[in-house]
Amino acid sequence: MHGPASSGWLLVALCAATGAYCLLRMRSRVEEQRRTAGGEALMGFGMAVMAVPAAAFTPPAWAWPACAAVFGLAALHALWLARTGACHLHHLIGAGAMVYMAVTMAASPGGGDGHGHAQGGAGIPLLTGALLLYFVAYVLVTGVRLVPVAAVTGDGRVAGWGDRPELARVCRLSMALAMVAMLPTM
Repeated sequence: MHGPASSGWLLVALCAATGAYCLLRMRSRVEEQRRTAGGEALMGFGMAVMAVPAAAFTPPAWAWPACAAVFGLAALHALWLARTGACHLHHLIGAGAMVYMAVTMAASPGGGDGHGHAQGGAGIPLLTGALLLYFVAYVLVTGVRLVPVAAVTGDGRVAGWGDRPELARVCRLSMALAMVAMLPTM
C-alpha cells in the first residue's frame, strides 16, 4: 500500500486481528459461521499482507501473481457458493477486489515492488471507483445493522464468541473499511 506508514501499520493490525478472529469463528457450533469464517480469515490475512508499508517490506516479484491466483480461487469458490445464497456475493466482490489489487500491484511502475504506486494511475479509475462505492455503501449499511443481537442460541444456551452474528458482521465491516482505505491509494 502506498501512503503513510502509520496508517499502513494500523491497517495491518486491523486486518490481522480480523483474520485471527475469523479463525476462531471456524470452531463455532453454527455451521454457517464455520462455512464463511475460513474465507473471511483468508481475506483478513491477505489484506494485512497488502497493507504492509512499502518502506518496511518489498515482496518478491512472484508474490503479487501468487496473491492474484489465491484470491482468484477464493472468488471461484464464492461464485460457486453464491448459487446457494446471495450473502456470498459480498465474498465474491471482496475476492475480486483482492485479485484486482494484486494484479494492479504486480503491474505497477517499479517492477511489481508491490505496494501500488499511485503515480501514473496504476489501477483502472472506473473499476477502482466502483469498488470504492460498493465498499463505502457496504460499510454504511452494515454499520446501521450493528444493533446488538441477543447472544442466546435457539436452545437457550449462551452463544460462544464464535457464534455471535454481530461479531461476524464486525469482521466484515472492518475488512470493508480496510478496502475503503486501500482502494484510493491505488
